[in-house]
Amino acid sequence: MIEPGKLFQLEGGQKRRKLALTFGALERDIRGIAEKGTEYNFTSMARADYVKEITKVLLKDPKLPSDAAAELTRLLTAQPFDELRLCNCARNHLLTLIGTFPAEWDLVIAPHAAPTEEDGTVRQREFYPGLAVYAEDIRSPFNLGSIFRTAEAMGAEKVYLSPFCTDPEQPRAIRSGMGCIETLGWERCALDQLPDDLPVFALETGGCDLKDFKFPEKGICIIGSEELGVSPQALERATYGRVSIPMKGLKASLNVGVAFGILMQAWVNALNTLR
Repeated sequence: MIEPGKLFQLEGGQKRRKLALTFGALERDIRGIAEKGTEYNFTSMARADYVKEITKVLLKDPKLPSDAAAELTRLLTAQPFDELRLCNCARNHLLTLIGTFPAEWDLVIAPHAAPTEEDGTVRQREFYPGLAVYAEDIRSPFNLGSIFRTAEAMGAEKVYLSPFCTDPEQPRAIRSGMGCIETLGWERCALDQLPDDLPVFALETGGCDLKDFKFPEKGICIIGSEELGVSPQALERATYGRVSIPMKGLKASLNVGVAFGILMQAWVNALNTLR
C-alpha cells in the first residue's frame, strides 16, 4: 500500500495504474484473500478511512467521467459505508480510463466457503448418482472451470475429460471453477473408455429439440470443443441420441459453458419430474 499523499503526487497514467493496483489489493484484503505481503498494514489509519482517502485522490482526476465521479461520490458518503463496493467500482472506472478491461480471471472473486452443518462439520455434497458430463477437447481454461462450476451446482456426480482437454489444474481453470474442480470427481479418459453401463448422448446442433428430448435418469452428456463442436467419433459414441438447444438469433451460437448450463437445467428438471 502507498500513502494517499504520495499517490496524489504521481502523474496521470502512473497514478491511475498505481491506484488500480491499490484498489485491487484492498478488495482482496477485504475479502480475506490477500496475497502474502499485500495485506493492509497502515496502523495510523483504519482501512475504511484509507479507502475513502484514495477515492478522493481518484475524484480529482480530470479525465474521470462525470457519471463515474457521481457514483463514487455517492458510495463515498453512503451509510452504512460499503468499502468493498467502492473499491470495486473505483478499480473498474480506473481500468476504463487506462483502457485495460478485465478478463474473467482478473476479477477479484473469493471462493465460496464450504457449507457446514450445525456442529461445524463440512456438509457432504449432494448429487444425482450416475449423472455425468464428458468434456471433449475444451481448450479454454475459463470454459472448463465454468463447466465444472455448473456441473457441481446442478448436481452432476462426475466430469470426464478427453485426452486433449485443457488441464483443470491450470490457474485460470481453477479460478473460474470457484473451488468446484477440487470438490467434484473427475477423470481423463478416451471415448472408448467411458462406462458401458450408462447412456451417452451429445449436446450438438441438428438433434432433438431440448424440450422434447427424453433425458435418461443416469447418463453422460458429451459437450464439444469451442471451435469444432462434438467430433464425429463422439457422435457415434452417443448412442442414446443428440439434443439441441433451439435458438432464433442470426448467429445461433452459444458459449459452450452457457450451453451446458441450459442443458443441465433441463436435465435436472426432467429428473425432478420423474421423482
